[in-house]
Amino acid sequence: MKKHLLSFSLSFIFICFTYAQSDRDSRVATPEEQKAIMEQFDSSIFLRSSGKAACKCIDSISLADKDSKQVAADISECIKKEVTMYAMQVQLFGGLKSGNKNININVDENPNSAANKKYYYQLEKWLRDSCSSLKLALASQNKIKEGSVSKNPEAIDQYDLGIKLFDKENYKDALPYFKKAVEIDPQFAFAWDNLGVCYRQTDDYDKALEAYQRSLAIDPTGALPLQNIPIVYDFKKEYDKELDAYQSFIAAYPNDPETYFGIGRVYTYRKNDLEKGLRNMCIAYNLYIKMNSPYRVDAEKNIQYIYKKMKEQNKEDVFNKILEENNISAK
Repeated sequence: MKKHLLSFSLSFIFICFTYAQSDRDSRVATPEEQKAIMEQFDSSIFLRSSGKAACKCIDSISLADKDSKQVAADISECIKKEVTMYAMQVQLFGGLKSGNKNININVDENPNSAANKKYYYQLEKWLRDSCSSLKLALASQNKIKEGSVSKNPEAIDQYDLGIKLFDKENYKDALPYFKKAVEIDPQFAFAWDNLGVCYRQTDDYDKALEAYQRSLAIDPTGALPLQNIPIVYDFKKEYDKELDAYQSFIAAYPNDPETYFGIGRVYTYRKNDLEKGLRNMCIAYNLYIKMNSPYRVDAEKNIQYIYKKMKEQNKEDVFNKILEENNISAK
């Protein structure tokens, strides 16, 4: 801990020294000038610094042969490595900015403490918004099963050509390659999956549904088609079918928070049923917490939105009761 504190103190001294050297008289900055320097900064510089370090750690995670739970655990470890340093920097900076001569740095390194969780969640939120490596790691866990990948070299060649365009989000040009791949091998589930995504991205929703159903005929537990079929129904504004599709997802993956997150959004934004929306969003939130998933931030944002709307309707008591039922603090 002393090493971390010394590192930050030297960094701050360097800032003041650089400022002083830029002064025409090359004199040491006065307390007033040092205060002026501090006013030019805020604690977000430390959030970005620690966030970038955590992002670099996440980028180094090996994703091979790991399920989503293992990947989430590795991501959590990367964040935890930066929490103590970030907390110390914020506290020291706050003390310096206040002009307090007796600065007390009190960092609780217990990962379950409220103080530690506060800094952890701040870093997690920054990463969720700003770290592309995090997004890639979370999106990498599409399980390969029998039938997922073709054994036909020609089908694989077409698939690979499509993937190069797909990864660049050039869905229109990628589509013919995936279509050719399934023509060569109709049992190529991953090609059907990506064909469905391409159709959805090019607004051909009926063909997207057909492609996803063909994939599920090969693998009834395919996560990508089960997760994307409700999205297609959402675009088609067929919300009851969307909810039914989410039930199929629950049947295959009963503990997947994405299902409850999706149902929560349907009730909240499509059916204007805030109570059902909140109940499902709370389930998603708790499952994300259990998995150490950064997607917790997204559920939290939706819960905050629901609170705002329920407050406008004078339903704060109902909101608090639902949170209490799900063991979630309203603070």
